[in-house]
Amino acid sequence: MGMEFDGTVHIKSGREKVWAFLIDPEAVSKCVPGVNNLEVIVPDRKFRATVVVGIGSVKSSFVMDVEFSELDPPNRAKLKAHGKAPGSATDVISEMILVENPDGYTELQWSTEVQIMGTIASLAARFAPSITKKLSEEFFSCVRKKLEA
Repeated sequence: MGMEFDGTVHIKSGREKVWAFLIDPEAVSKCVPGVNNLEVIVPDRKFRATVVVGIGSVKSSFVMDVEFSELDPPNRAKLKAHGKAPGSATDVISEMILVENPDGYTELQWSTEVQIMGTIASLAARFAPSITKKLSEEFFSCVRKKLEA
């Protein structure tokens, strides 16, 4: 089952600062809901995170292997992730484009493609749009709080 999500977020901070934050797994993991473990495998390139995802009344713990596949500092980053949970798996491709605006804020354009396989897929089809909206709002609210301080 595949889904696509995208959006644009305005952050009152310079592009270099936003870039540095978004490619730092330690910093970003503090804003991703459900992350309870992070291990950097290759600095600035590969990391592994354990993420607990609640879909409806079902909670699954995914071990996510994440790798930056393309980096064009400070303009664009693309990452690929593969996650496994008991009876389920997910593949994610996400891209971020940063555009600096003259009045001191950065426009972050993001898009994500998600493939979900296994037992959690049918639940994900029903709940994913609302969950994704809630989680992305929580994530970007946290990012703004950290960068606009």
